[in-house]
Amino acid sequence: MGGGSLMTPLLVILFGYSPSVAIGSDLLHGAVFKTVGAIRHRRLGTVQARLSGWMFLGSGPMSLVGVATGAWLENRYGDGVQSVQGIILGVALVVGGVGLLAKSVLRFREQPDDAFVLTRRDRVAAVLIGLAGGYIVGLTSVGSGVFFGLTMLIVFPLRSSKVVGTDIFHAAALLWVAGFGHYVAGNVNLHVVAWLLVGSIPGVLLSSGLTVRLPDRVLRAALATTLLASGVKLTDVPLANELALGVLGIGLLTLIALRISRLTDAAPAPEAEHL
Repeated sequence: MGGGSLMTPLLVILFGYSPSVAIGSDLLHGAVFKTVGAIRHRRLGTVQARLSGWMFLGSGPMSLVGVATGAWLENRYGDGVQSVQGIILGVALVVGGVGLLAKSVLRFREQPDDAFVLTRRDRVAAVLIGLAGGYIVGLTSVGSGVFFGLTMLIVFPLRSSKVVGTDIFHAAALLWVAGFGHYVAGNVNLHVVAWLLVGSIPGVLLSSGLTVRLPDRVLRAALATTLLASGVKLTDVPLANELALGVLGIGLLTLIALRISRLTDAAPAPEAEHL
């Protein structure tokens, strides 16, 4: 979760790519990774393929509408970092950061691992989720992990593992459609995609060992803080740099507090004195 949300602002803020090229290149790069993950989760049996299909029925076409909206904004308002599309990207990052914090704080009761049968209500909800999420992903590249995963946890009676697998399986198809749309629109830099893949593969191998040692809440809080700070920076609100630094400071204090809390919980209780 969060790879796409983090990669796009890095390409814009650190490397100076325009928002449209950063979004398009990140989507095509993410499509490759999500495909590998989708194959893995399908083999593990953690994918509700029919649910993914109903979401894709709405998300696939709407992602192309998002791509078209981005192209219109570029032609109308320009394609600089502080363009309308750049500001929309910043807002999406802030929303994604808030959603990630919500996913960290909210606790969902694990559902029994029974067969999940799609009702008419489930199919309608899946299409509606796809319509909204697909448009956001096509326009900003943000949301394929945070938006769909969070809404599936709330709406559908699925175990967390099934939510993750279904989300990745659906995102693989969605990102190929959105990425190809951006490629046709001329928003993909294949050199950027190639170098991202070269770096991402060893990055995933290294981080997979790191996640065993770091608690889930710490990882999510760190990522959410980064997304919020990046979003504030891109929106170019008054005192954006100061606000971004403030968000990072608060995030750092939160991480320290979580670490202290974890150490306190892990500390053995003192032995009672015997009279």
